[in-house]
Amino acid sequence: MTAEQTRHRRNLKTVNRALASGTFSEVRQVLNNLPGAEAAHLIESSPPREREILWQLLNQEQETEVLQYLGEEVRVELLRDLPTEELVELIEDLDTDDLADLLQELPEQVTSRVLAGLDAQNRERLEQVMNYPEDTAGGLMNTDVITVRPEITFSVVQRYLRRLGDIPKTTDNLLVVNRKNQFVGVLPLTRVLISDPGTSVREAMITDVEAIPATQDAHEVAKLFERLDLVTAPVVDDNGMLVGRITIDDVVDVIMEEAEHSLMGMAGLDEDEDTFGSVWHTVRRRALWLGINLLTALAASAVISLFEDTLEKVVALAVLMPIVASMGGIAGSQTLTLVIRAMALGQVQAGNTRYLLTKELAVGALNGLLWALVIGATAALWFDDPSLGVIIGCAMILNLVVAAGAGALIPMVMKRMGIDPALAGSVVLTTVTDIVGFMAFLGLATLLYANLVV
Repeated sequence: MTAEQTRHRRNLKTVNRALASGTFSEVRQVLNNLPGAEAAHLIESSPPREREILWQLLNQEQETEVLQYLGEEVRVELLRDLPTEELVELIEDLDTDDLADLLQELPEQVTSRVLAGLDAQNRERLEQVMNYPEDTAGGLMNTDVITVRPEITFSVVQRYLRRLGDIPKTTDNLLVVNRKNQFVGVLPLTRVLISDPGTSVREAMITDVEAIPATQDAHEVAKLFERLDLVTAPVVDDNGMLVGRITIDDVVDVIMEEAEHSLMGMAGLDEDEDTFGSVWHTVRRRALWLGINLLTALAASAVISLFEDTLEKVVALAVLMPIVASMGGIAGSQTLTLVIRAMALGQVQAGNTRYLLTKELAVGALNGLLWALVIGATAALWFDDPSLGVIIGCAMILNLVVAAGAGALIPMVMKRMGIDPALAGSVVLTTVTDIVGFMAFLGLATLLYANLVV
């Protein structure tokens, strides 16, 4: 366990103990002395009733800090009953990108009030961010940029920075623009600090930096930051005009959201699923996915019912039947997970899909042969019937090959159809492996034991 996890667990115990004893003053002191991210984590780790109490014990300054670290579902739950005036006062000091994300979750009248309460410059910046979809570079960006012109000297830049008095967090570069506000390069802060004051920006700026288009997908932005080890990056519109910058903390959020989406999507859950949400809300969220799985299970059961006479005559088939489907499901899931990950990293392209499919089919066949020998020998000895070992061995090979092929093809086909493979791929795969596994095993058994079936 890390030091951070230990500290969080200790804080959670302290808060729960204080809440149980009614000593709210101790809870207030603990909460308001925590960093915003830790206080948010503490709130999200509490059931709804305690969560409301914790939120009310925060002072206003801490509320604003905590707000930007809360998950979407928890944030909306805490804010939905606040009076509009109080809500506007609470959120108007958030960073532009965080404020834009939050306003998209709140009622339209609140959004209008917040926009009306901002000065002209900040309102224009906020509307600029909100014009872009949330999952694009424009939706991720912040407008807190410091720009300079190429013709000025470092002494002018230094005076300008001193006059500002403060610079935005995570500022590693100043952004260089021309008189039309078009992006032309970046000026590292380190060069401003160590170079001769008479040096011009044009002499020291870096011009081979490519700005990110505001319409670029957030996933592609995250890959670019990872590949180039970026801390910040400029964002431009279609005309090359500088509109903002993206910082590494926003990219980390994207990466975390994608990881959570892939993990939760496998179970049909949203990445913002609230662990401590209400029972009724959770039931509604999960019921649909359970219903879909029920339909796929009924499809597999329908296949089994086709061989009901054979199952009545050879009881051993019912004992061994789940093995084939289970092994196919696991093998297919391995391939499915690998391919979805490769697609997320942009590694799967039209030129390498054939190799990928061939490789997975070969892996499925070799694994199928290996485990067919194991389960075939086991079944033959267990039920003293060599023919039963042959049947389950052949079914195992067939199902593992099909599972590998399905695991590779399903996410590719789904992506082409505009369906999220992380969300629906596992259901389709399970259906395929169950049906093929049962059909192969029971079909081969029916052919071999045909003389037993009336």
